[in-house]
Amino acid sequence: MNHYLSIALELTSGFVFLFLMTKMQGKTQFSQITPFDFISAIILGELVGNAIYDQEVKIDEIAFAVALWGILVYVTEMITQKFLRSRKSLEGEPNIVIRSGKIKYDALKKAKLDINQLQSLVRQQGYFSLREIEFAIIEMNGMVSVLPKVDYDLPKNSDMKIKTKDPSLPINMILDGEVIHANLQEAGLDEQWLKRELEKQKIQHFKDVLFAEWKQNEQLFVQEYDNRS
Repeated sequence: MNHYLSIALELTSGFVFLFLMTKMQGKTQFSQITPFDFISAIILGELVGNAIYDQEVKIDEIAFAVALWGILVYVTEMITQKFLRSRKSLEGEPNIVIRSGKIKYDALKKAKLDINQLQSLVRQQGYFSLREIEFAIIEMNGMVSVLPKVDYDLPKNSDMKIKTKDPSLPINMILDGEVIHANLQEAGLDEQWLKRELEKQKIQHFKDVLFAEWKQNEQLFVQEYDNRS
């Protein structure tokens, strides 16, 4: 019985300590988490979790470990606030992955993203085609901020009482230099059609294309590699 009471006491104490530390560190732990914040949260959880099930660890030792880690985190946060140069290494920096409507391949590689992941992040912002995007920035917390092209920005057509056709989903035809044959077949098209469309834009080889997207009744949207290395 004493063993379970000890676990309950240590767990409650750990909960209180973690709650206080989280409140002290601010709301970034919840909404704008950086790589450093993520590591900090994991370490705090591990410190308390391991201490609770180690019978030799006492409550005062848990408090000391959490407090010391909290101080280290606080000092680090102060450093990033006082010294601008430290922010890049400790918090990271935003990466512009689409600039002026062009996908920046080097920036994608730097952010460890591929085209599919970029599309997923953009769709979460309400835009289903990369051709609609003027600028896209991968933030330090891994989310994407999007500035759409003028034609796709607010106000909406419904606000202007404009009648339009039903929208259609765009389909990827080429990703990273490779033709997506299943998508071609789904759209009722073939490689010869795709090759002709590329030739219209003075592109001779599929391998030179980073991204190509087809949408019904619209020209094939093509993005070549930019300074490919």
